[in-house]
Amino acid sequence: MQWAQSRVRAALLTGGRAFVLSFVSIAGSAALLVLSLLSITVILLGVGLVTTPPLMEAVRKHADQRRRLAGSWSGIRIPVPYRPFPKDLRTGFTGQVERTTLLLKDPATWRDLRWLLLDMTAGYVLLVLTFALLVYPLEGLVLAAGLWRVFEDSTYWYGFVPVSSQATGLAAAALGVAIFVAAMWASRPLLRLHFVLARSALSPAPGELAQRIDRLTETRHEAVDTAASELRRIERDLHDGAQARLVAMGMNLGTIEALVEKDPAQAKKLLAMARASSAEALTELRDLVRGIHPPVLAERGLGDAVKALALRMPIASEVTVELTGRAEAPVESAAYFAVSEALTNVVKHADADRVWVDLHHAEGTLRISVTDDGKGGALLGNGSGLSGIERRLGTFDGVLAVSSPAGGPTMVTMEIPCALS
Repeated sequence: MQWAQSRVRAALLTGGRAFVLSFVSIAGSAALLVLSLLSITVILLGVGLVTTPPLMEAVRKHADQRRRLAGSWSGIRIPVPYRPFPKDLRTGFTGQVERTTLLLKDPATWRDLRWLLLDMTAGYVLLVLTFALLVYPLEGLVLAAGLWRVFEDSTYWYGFVPVSSQATGLAAAALGVAIFVAAMWASRPLLRLHFVLARSALSPAPGELAQRIDRLTETRHEAVDTAASELRRIERDLHDGAQARLVAMGMNLGTIEALVEKDPAQAKKLLAMARASSAEALTELRDLVRGIHPPVLAERGLGDAVKALALRMPIASEVTVELTGRAEAPVESAAYFAVSEALTNVVKHADADRVWVDLHHAEGTLRISVTDDGKGGALLGNGSGLSGIERRLGTFDGVLAVSSPAGGPTMVTMEIPCALS
């Protein structure tokens, strides 16, 4: 009995989801498809250069919503294959032309439009069928309850049952019950089929997946090189810093031992030097540990770690955090050191009086912006600190964008796809 109740609840939940999604499918997909095609058609007239980018953005959000629902409702993962915009995308009318051109060259744009057409037709039919199978049996029960009398003078067909009497009304009710039982088994596969259809239209071709694998392989190699370089730096810092001071302290203690009775004054001077060396070694070890993984990041999360980082800034800083949970430790670490590198660049090169850091998470992406009121002119290039941040984020499919006109201000925006727990 409990199993049957659970099955009925699951079927009704699936039907409700299909009912709501059918409106989104027919109204949203149809409107976006018509508007997008009209916008692309009038690009040559100039109007489409203004309307196409925001419409394509709306289409992508619409498709992303379907991807999320496919994952959460049916466990179907649909990849997000959009090409990122280049970092040096210009502003104004020229930038609008570049943005429109890049959108039209992206195969994902045309897959989205193809999916809109499929979603408003075959996808919509599947959704309607999913909830109709659960609602249609109600009509058979109502006919058996007495509605059949309305059709005494004529024949009303319920499915394949001609309804004109109480007996045929009961037959309609029996058919309705049979349909409902079938719907309890078929509703979830039908909704899943809808998402499978969406996946077939939205998923990239095998060639694009190969490019993505190449990109991930490249970033993995860069991550390995970065880790090896960091390990060498730690070894060098230990060898040249704390280790050297500890060795010197040991030699001083040996000398003190020999001089403590012969020359107490000199022994006292060396003892002070040894104490100073121990304090410096301890400070260097603390700095080294803090550079590997700050305790505040592990204990209190990215938001508080960035706030602690900002407190040590020699210029005025303001941090805004809107995070509802914590990302995975490697993502938090990458984000923290990316912010740390960006703030270091501000202090070293921006000649700024103030810096603002904003962290928030929305639509499956951690977005961080570091903005200063400095002199601007920051560029992405080989060997720069910003390139290092870009490589660090690339390991997690993250992207970096820099807006830094001459005279300032400079805004560094970082995005990392991730979920919060």
